Amino acid sequence: MAIPRKLPVEFDIVFPFGAYMVGEISPVRDFDRSTREAPVQAADPDSGMPVWAVDVVDADPEAKKSNRTMTVKVSAKVMPVLDRHEGELPFRPVRFAGMTATAYVEDTGNFSRIAWSLRAKEVTTPSTPASGSAQRSDKAVA
Repeated sequence: MAIPRKLPVEFDIVFPFGAYMVGEISPVRDFDRSTREAPVQAADPDSGMPVWAVDVVDADPEAKKSNRTMTVKVSAKVMPVLDRHEGELPFRPVRFAGMTATAYVEDTGNFSRIAWSLRAKEVTTPSTPASGSAQRSDKAVA
């Protein structure tokens, strides 16, 4: 059986309630090639493009505390820049395209668990809310 190491996955499957960026997009450091004095940015092993980190919060109300925040790595020639709208909250909605998920074993010392490394080819500001998000009712409750 030939299962690819990096499984293609759709944004709406991973984040059915949407995802919100926390902080700013930053370069991923290549720990093998960097020194304290000379940091080197990581390159995607498949494309050779620089890798950027996007820290996000999963908007799923059922998400466990340990799985609620994560980093999605984006490969791009230049740092992605997202629109910032006037009056926007500190958490910006984001949408990823060309996503892959890679499973790995995370060992915490006390136990091991399957975890996922998420990568994407693109990050954008969504034009519509996530498909799984709860619809708000504007009707008053008596």
